[in-house]
Amino acid sequence: MNRRDLLKGTLVAGAALAMPTRAFASVASGTARDRILFQIAQRELARAGEAIWKRDIVGIADFGLHSARPRFHFVNLERGEVRSFHVSHGMGSDPQHDGWLKQFSNAEGSNATSRGAYVTWEWYKGRYGTSVRLGGLDPSNEAALRRYIVMHRADYAEPAHLERWGRLGRSNGCFAMGTDAFREALLNLSGGRLLIADSLGLEEDGSILPVPELAHYERHPLELGARPLGSAF
Repeated sequence: MNRRDLLKGTLVAGAALAMPTRAFASVASGTARDRILFQIAQRELARAGEAIWKRDIVGIADFGLHSARPRFHFVNLERGEVRSFHVSHGMGSDPQHDGWLKQFSNAEGSNATSRGAYVTWEWYKGRYGTSVRLGGLDPSNEAALRRYIVMHRADYAEPAHLERWGRLGRSNGCFAMGTDAFREALLNLSGGRLLIADSLGLEEDGSILPVPELAHYERHPLELGARPLGSAF
């Protein structure tokens, strides 16, 4: 089964599992993309198990979309809604600085975005001001803490930067956001919740946007089905 068939078929079919009736009704009336995002969130929560202790909201960063697109999705499983904002990727993932992520890396010093599941920890005051610590749950992002990969606010992720340049600036591998998006992350995604970073390329109608070839791209994780933690993305 190819990526398109799986995203639009079996994932959507299971979207109602373990979801409150009211929330499911809201999801069912939403976009095809939102229904897929809900199923991804549920599947990855199940995979993460006890590593996640707050299971109401899941963050999904879809780096298969251009940085000018709202591609950081807050998936609220209790309310059955999705809120989407902008997020930057790492400069090591986009050396051409054209707004497209080309590769993922977990290597220290790569300044690249890492693919995988993260648990959000506490917020703190650091180099980038208020930030949210992240712990990598997969071999593809297990160096997140050592690499100081966090969520933080950045001027280069604000709407004004996007309006001027047509793309966001690049981080050192962190999930850098504008003020509104980061406020949402502080309030609703810190403290033990799940964050997923991947290259999905999901359009609102559920179609898959062709993305540039990834240097470290092997097989799309959604083709692999549910994976136990410790399996590579």
